[in-house]
Amino acid sequence: MKTQDIRVVVASDVNTRDGIGVEIYLSDELIVEIFRDDTKKSREVTLYKRDVSLELLEDSISIFKREIPWEFIEYDEPSSEK
Repeated sequence: MKTQDIRVVVASDVNTRDGIGVEIYLSDELIVEIFRDDTKKSREVTLYKRDVSLELLEDSISIFKREIPWEFIEYDEPSSEK
């Protein structure tokens, strides 16, 4: 894959979900987002284009694993003590 066509944006989200991920752009078009959701303890892939090559998807996963820490952030449960 020609990496000069790929642009990677590392972005966090704390609104409707809480975590961090990468957005993969190909020629300035958002193609793939891979997101680590710390509240759901999951990692999710969203495709913004119908047909995504396996090569681009594999490259995107490699970028995610390189750029985003694998461990989830643990949040303390609110204390019920008064």
